[in-house]
Amino acid sequence: MSGVRLCSDIYVSVKIEEKDLFGGILQLLKKIRPDWNPTNIKFKLFTDGITNKLVACRLCTNVDENNNVVLVRIYGNKTDLLIDRAAEIRNIKALHALGLAPEIYGIFENGLAYQYYPGVCLNTESVYDDKIWPLVAKQMAKMHKVKLGQEVNQEPVLWEKTEQFLSLIPERFTDENKQKRFVNSLGSVTKLRIEFERLKSHLAKAESPVVFAHNDLVLGNVIYDQSEGTVAFIDYEYAAYNYQAYDIANHFNEYVGLTIEDIDYNRYPNKDFQEKWIRVYLAEYTQTETPSESEILKVYKEVQRLTLASHFSWGVWSLVQYEHSTIDFDFGRYAEIRLHRYYEIKDKILKEFS
Repeated sequence: MSGVRLCSDIYVSVKIEEKDLFGGILQLLKKIRPDWNPTNIKFKLFTDGITNKLVACRLCTNVDENNNVVLVRIYGNKTDLLIDRAAEIRNIKALHALGLAPEIYGIFENGLAYQYYPGVCLNTESVYDDKIWPLVAKQMAKMHKVKLGQEVNQEPVLWEKTEQFLSLIPERFTDENKQKRFVNSLGSVTKLRIEFERLKSHLAKAESPVVFAHNDLVLGNVIYDQSEGTVAFIDYEYAAYNYQAYDIANHFNEYVGLTIEDIDYNRYPNKDFQEKWIRVYLAEYTQTETPSESEILKVYKEVQRLTLASHFSWGVWSLVQYEHSTIDFDFGRYAEIRLHRYYEIKDKILKEFS
């Protein structure tokens, strides 16, 4: 590899501004890749992220191109309100030591520089590929078996995090048009708080084990390397201890589409597929070649119930972004999609799986 790989604790006193994105990144690379010639660096800005900006920086002089790539993630505006950055860095380091997360190359004022995983992100077709989905199920099971230190809160983060999101929704949006849209579509913050307490009372006795979970396994956070026949997970901003079934449910909810315009709940995995996926997951998680049908059904039922929590939590999360984010993304519409889906399926799920 060209350049000395510095320790992951390196801190660079650089703040990368949106108006001078590549200039700021070059200042960062001077510190973490001091022997890279700026004239040989190519940048690629990824456009599918909705909370952060992600830039791939490639040194175009070496045959082994994968080892000459640094990913730079610039945090979105006010995302520190939503994410514990110290915990994020601690978790990535711990998971990297176990081969489950990329290496951090540097930390700067408003982001991270880290290791590139070769491969492609999943999409709504590849996530159903019989060569790929079992790899995802096994990789999630491996992560769920990780035991972090005693200093890490091992209670399910779901309730605390959702309450945090609710507390950050403004009583009134600063943009009057946003306020009118919110009221017409979703009612009020008070209504959402009441609904959350109802949901919590229904799910508080969840029987799902508490494990170390990714909590944001969207299709773009799963990288498939065809040449190696492997998958890797990225972006551990929301990783924390949580219900096992929540992580699985949250992943299944992402099968429906990559963009707002693309979301189609007809793509949501049916019972047969979910049970196949859970069977592979449990074989890895329990180290049992053939998990029993009762074990599979138990996890399946918990996944259905915690599907509701996934929709609700990301719906209120999106309302916080609706107020604060500067990224060109319709967070108001995304909140409507997730919360309307929650209300649409709530009664049926609670009746069938309570």
